[in-house]
Amino acid sequence: MQTSMPIGVFDSGQGGVSVLREIRARLAHEDLVYIADSANVPYGGHDAAFIRERALVLGGHLVRGGCKAIVVACNTATAAAVPTLREQMPVPVIGMEPAVKPAAAATRNAVVGVLATIGTLRSARFAALLERFGEGIEVITEPCPGLVEQVERGDFDGPATRALIRRHLAPLRAAGADVIILGCTHYPFVRGLIEAEAGPGVTVIDTGAAVARQVERRLDELGLRSASPTPGTTRFHTTGDVGTFDRFLAAVWPGATAASPLNV
Repeated sequence: MQTSMPIGVFDSGQGGVSVLREIRARLAHEDLVYIADSANVPYGGHDAAFIRERALVLGGHLVRGGCKAIVVACNTATAAAVPTLREQMPVPVIGMEPAVKPAAAATRNAVVGVLATIGTLRSARFAALLERFGEGIEVITEPCPGLVEQVERGDFDGPATRALIRRHLAPLRAAGADVIILGCTHYPFVRGLIEAEAGPGVTVIDTGAAVARQVERRLDELGLRSASPTPGTTRFHTTGDVGTFDRFLAAVWPGATAASPLNV
């Protein structure tokens, strides 16, 4: 592999752009390719076999397109498919991990809340994280059906989005959670609403920056870091509606190039 090859990133939809932003901020000279599998969003509503199949299709497409690494910018896809991807892809694969460990370190009253999709919360990977890092704390999990779809529509602060966040935060507030983990890459786009509803004194954690650091570490370990002195490019693709994705990008990624349709 050559250092000039791009990094491929995919998610069930547009939410993984939150991770892409962190990668771009940390690795300014890398070329990035992003795929939003919006035709199949949210992955949380599909079984593990379907998610693995989609991950292999998207990962294979990125590898054939010349990517030197794959980032699975989706907690649900990480839980369902990363082991399989690592077995079958000829490039390093970096996944997501709900921030149970830093949340356990940050909580003052030993109560941590997790907002995530049903698929993530039911996964063996999440159960293993709780077993490893959750000792001595109470973890309150809250699936958030509907919130991914609101973010996909670009509705970051409308009445319906606010109502969803209020409803899903209610059990976490009632339990006294002083740390809340954003266990889905879509949720950072409504982080401001979540923080406002959670109230002062509650720490909100997402893992996008940690993933970007891990991408940097893996590239350095393998000698794949770009040596280009010029800023990297970013290309966007979607299996869903291009117009919807372009409107989303206009709101969250100023100056983004228009997305391209992808039939896979």
